Amino acid sequence: MAIGYAIAAFLFAVSVEAQVLSTRIWPARDYTRLTLESKEELQYTIFSVKDPERLVLDLETDELSPALAELNGKVTAEDPYVQGLRVARNRPGVVRLVLDLKAEIKPQIFSLPPIADYGHRLVLDIHPLVPLDPLLALLQETEKTRPAQKPGVARLATIVIDPGHGGEDPGAIGRRGSREKDITLNIARRLKKLIDAEPNMRALLTRDGDYFLPLGARVDKARAVRADLLVSIHADAFKRPNVRGSSVFALSDRRATSEMARILAKQENDSDLIGGVALKQKDDHVNRTIIDLSQTATIDYSLRLGNSVLKRLGVVNDLHKPHVEQASFAVLTAHDVPSILVETAFISNPQEERRLNDDAYQDKLARAILEGIREYIAKHPPRPVGPVTASPLPVALRNDGGGMNPFSGR
Repeated sequence: MAIGYAIAAFLFAVSVEAQVLSTRIWPARDYTRLTLESKEELQYTIFSVKDPERLVLDLETDELSPALAELNGKVTAEDPYVQGLRVARNRPGVVRLVLDLKAEIKPQIFSLPPIADYGHRLVLDIHPLVPLDPLLALLQETEKTRPAQKPGVARLATIVIDPGHGGEDPGAIGRRGSREKDITLNIARRLKKLIDAEPNMRALLTRDGDYFLPLGARVDKARAVRADLLVSIHADAFKRPNVRGSSVFALSDRRATSEMARILAKQENDSDLIGGVALKQKDDHVNRTIIDLSQTATIDYSLRLGNSVLKRLGVVNDLHKPHVEQASFAVLTAHDVPSILVETAFISNPQEERRLNDDAYQDKLARAILEGIREYIAKHPPRPVGPVTASPLPVALRNDGGGMNPFSGR
């Protein structure tokens, strides 16, 4: 009898450990992501069904947990790929998720080990069968709708704005619960509006919604549209709440210029681990980064851009350091695109967190960044080359066969 109770208790414990404790679904134009989180790694089987198009995910668990049950019908009409989502017990020891699809898709599924506040995660990414080119499409649409350029403007400078973090990766979180990913997107949208109003510039966002985008994909998007500049927007955090001020960073091909810059670069580069990137994709990007770090001329122009932006930010906020700092930020590694990372303020500082949530202050930050960009463009106008076309990426930038595609949102 005692052995029977022990076996029952063991099986119950295993069932509890394998429970799905939370679920999240992130629909976006680039791709839709479904995340299932549990205490132990989930075992699964996945397959497709035709006529109509469906994707079936069988989880090896005895428990239809409340988190799984909540997925029933949890699909927005705006989701470009998923029509509906159903969850139910299929047979003893198996819970089945059925995703009703709007068209044939290309799924990718992988597991992530625990990190930060997350437990084990099973990640299902749903991509269109034919990869989208959202940035190029937006670029062409911008060409149609923009007013005529002023005389003497050779071509519009293309500024890619990168709102840091997103989706599974909230970034830093302030004491009042503010999330870096929300603040960076708001400021980026304001900056885009200001840049688009300039007679000689246009702006593109790497993401225009709350979804995860790997660091390598952000770099690839800037390169794919032959961006003149990339500006990555962030909100800093530190363990001491009294630390404050705005900062600007450029890439370093050597050592970081300060210990804080080194720590910050590591935190930002860990975004891929928190947001969720398959191991193969991460390795591919690291290999490419090693090559890009040798591009010292681009770093020099990045420092010039950074100095112009930092000077303008100093009018709006205190500066954490009076000069542009450098470290090995993965998002700044486009070897042919001058790139900077702007830490608008410390979200971990209660006063700065409050200001970061203020619309008027966000406008001031966006305008300061614009003025820095404007000063840089005046000194370094874009080369008079032809407009970008929707041509495929160079082979060196593509990674077909399940790897990272710069337009897939992963």
